[in-house]
Amino acid sequence: MTPRDKPQFDAYRRQLLICVGPYCTEDGMTRQALRHLAEQLDAAGLLYGGEARVKPTRVHCLGACSGGPIMCVQPDGVWYCEMTPQHVEQVIAEHLVGGRIVDELVFHRGPTGAA
Repeated sequence: MTPRDKPQFDAYRRQLLICVGPYCTEDGMTRQALRHLAEQLDAAGLLYGGEARVKPTRVHCLGACSGGPIMCVQPDGVWYCEMTPQHVEQVIAEHLVGGRIVDELVFHRGPTGAA
């Protein structure tokens, strides 16, 4: 495979891993909730381009089935649970824009690549 053949991504600062699997909630994170997440990221100026861009990524299972839907912010190593639309808005405003982790929604902190 030559470098030309490899997939390309625009630069991003953080990646959101979002559980859409059927195990942590009855439907995982629904399409409506994912649409709401994308709208909120866009409204905050985080979805397209820019230095602070966030790349949302749907995953089938994050291995933490109770307490879902689950969302993990990388490279910060912060795992959030029970992601309601209000919690999504809070994480975007406080963590992704403001740089303050929303401690009351965190259930795990993993290894971090963040400075």
